[in-house]
Amino acid sequence: MAKIDLEKSKNEDSMKLLISRLNHRLERIKLGGGEAKIEKQHKKGKMTARERIDYLIDDGSSFLEIGAFAGFEMYKDYGGCPAGGVVAGIGYVSGRQCMIVANDATVKAGAWFPITGKKNLRAQEIAMENRLPIIYLVDSAGVFLPMQDEIFPDKEHFGRIFRNNARMSSMGIPQIAAIMGSCVAGGAYLPIMSDEALIVEGTGSIFLAGPYLVKAAIGEQVDKETLGGATTQSEISGVTDYKMPDDPTCLDTIRDLVDKIGHFDKAGFDRVDPLPPKNDPNDIYSLFPEQRNKPYKTADILKLLVDDSKLTFYKNGYGKTIICAYARIDGWSVGIVANNREIVKNAKGEMQFGGVIYSDSADKASRFIMNCNQKKIPLVFLHDVTGFMVGTRSEHGGIIKDGAKMVNAVSNSTVPKFSIVMGNSYGAGNYAMCGKAYDPRLIVAWPTAKIAVMGGEQAAKVLLQIQSSALKAKGEKLGEKEEAELLDKIKGRYDDQTTPYYAAARLWVDAIIDPLETRRVISMGIEAANNAPVEKFNPGVIQT
Repeated sequence: MAKIDLEKSKNEDSMKLLISRLNHRLERIKLGGGEAKIEKQHKKGKMTARERIDYLIDDGSSFLEIGAFAGFEMYKDYGGCPAGGVVAGIGYVSGRQCMIVANDATVKAGAWFPITGKKNLRAQEIAMENRLPIIYLVDSAGVFLPMQDEIFPDKEHFGRIFRNNARMSSMGIPQIAAIMGSCVAGGAYLPIMSDEALIVEGTGSIFLAGPYLVKAAIGEQVDKETLGGATTQSEISGVTDYKMPDDPTCLDTIRDLVDKIGHFDKAGFDRVDPLPPKNDPNDIYSLFPEQRNKPYKTADILKLLVDDSKLTFYKNGYGKTIICAYARIDGWSVGIVANNREIVKNAKGEMQFGGVIYSDSADKASRFIMNCNQKKIPLVFLHDVTGFMVGTRSEHGGIIKDGAKMVNAVSNSTVPKFSIVMGNSYGAGNYAMCGKAYDPRLIVAWPTAKIAVMGGEQAAKVLLQIQSSALKAKGEKLGEKEEAELLDKIKGRYDDQTTPYYAAARLWVDAIIDPLETRRVISMGIEAANNAPVEKFNPGVIQT
């Protein structure tokens, strides 16, 4: 009888519980504004945003959703904003990867909250970086007026979307917009700044000012259809290019239009026939520890993600707290940079903590990143990092310089980068491992991820010391009970802000995924990136 590994069983149970919670939350988010609002859409003869995307993409193909948790547990005073009121992601249309952005009219009539704008900008950024055609399925009441000051005037607000429309047009990236509901005020520019615009008869309308505003501004009384309906904008003004009788016909026509688009030069990333990992990928669940302070062999995790479980390790005996290796994922050649969570010994026989970046690790990773750029190999970063090593010895050894070298290599890397936050992603370790600020083409998190300047316990102790010092300066002192209560309060608040859901709600990561989805996400990401030739790598001033 096989012996049961209790620790592995605990790990598996913990991961499956986290994934169950993830899927339960996703199911609620996918209802948008709720079943009553969905039924209301159907009574108008309209599909919902998700139904439109399901109809548009190729049968049996994969859809990589971006920002499903955008706005999660935010805007509670306004009843919430599931998925930021817009569904976005990479899907296959007529055999071609496209970025699809669909307003969800079941959420506040598709109005734009601040996070809606941020999510749309992220979708456009992905399309621009990867030269993907972008399809807008427009059905929106415009800016959510109670929060207009947080979405209207700044550089990364609503207006930036139209700037990006113009930039994509100049880059030759096809943009197709379908007006499938309301399209009003500033939002009217988005479809008309696209290359081609379709409008659905009876439900689609587009105008700079709706009937109420027109009456208030100039005293004219006019109905919506006469002002900016499908017949007006297709046959009188010529603003739109195609008048469609219903949603399905509109979506079928978009498929026909995409089918005729020409192709860009490819980047030339290497791909062979994919092979599955040798071992069962489900073993990830039992190998990744429930207790985040426990060491584990990161290489064992990697072997469950790469083709044939084959890794070619770079400088394997040097800088052991970072693993650098060449491999293939779904046939694509990749360079992997992963935090090694084992406790290891360096060449001097000194113990090094797993998940910490030491000087030798930073040096090794920097050189590997440069090599991958030289050889046109996409980079995959797998985070489980508590930060750079601190203390007198590290400072005297120049940890800042070595860390800066790694950050420099990541910053100047021109091959596409993909980040998977498996566990911790703390402090400057997040930066060096290609956090959101360093332009990963995609960054996703496992349900086990934690993103913050430092761990909750460490942060609570630091903040407690600061508060205690402030009280001491006033001649006051906290009692043991008060100190413990304050420590718990600070830690609780801080821990809430380190969850992957907190990060995903604010689009610090593009998605939270089941670890078993990691190969698919990376593969689709590299396929998208292969549409955009890479620039020549210039490593900058820190090279040695």
